[in-house]
Amino acid sequence: MTKQARDDVDRHVARWAEFWEDNTDFAPEVEGALVRMKNILRRSRRSDGVAFPDADFTFEDYSTLHALMIQPYPTEATPAQLAEATNVTRAAMTARLDRLAKAELITREVEPQDRRRVIVRPTPAGRAAWERHIHAGMARDQQLLSALTPDELKQLNTLLRKVILSFQ
Repeated sequence: MTKQARDDVDRHVARWAEFWEDNTDFAPEVEGALVRMKNILRRSRRSDGVAFPDADFTFEDYSTLHALMIQPYPTEATPAQLAEATNVTRAAMTARLDRLAKAELITREVEPQDRRRVIVRPTPAGRAAWERHIHAGMARDQQLLSALTPDELKQLNTLLRKVILSFQ
């Protein structure tokens, strides 16, 4: 992150803190944490977008294959499971799957026991496409958080896990 970007985030939080200085409901630490997490996610999305300049294989293609490969039953899922895993509508997932099937990166088969159920599986070419991009994605993610030491990353994960568990 550039110094300018860091300063922009800090100014954003400072502006809100000043605006709400007489309001005890405002918590600058909460605002700062959320603004910074959103900034990290936005930067991650931008980095992922730049990594897929080829219209023949997009980040959405990769994301769908990734969801398919890491399902509880790797290498097989329903379109509904993939839509949920990637946070897209079922209609959007259908379009993605059409594209991946046309590129011969997945197969869609009707389950013989329940003809209403479609099972999506990666082809060998789909697995290879996913593997070509997974390592670069891991490197981008590690670079994104490279300012933290291994112990700080563990601490961050512990704290974020605590927040996530509080949602339940």
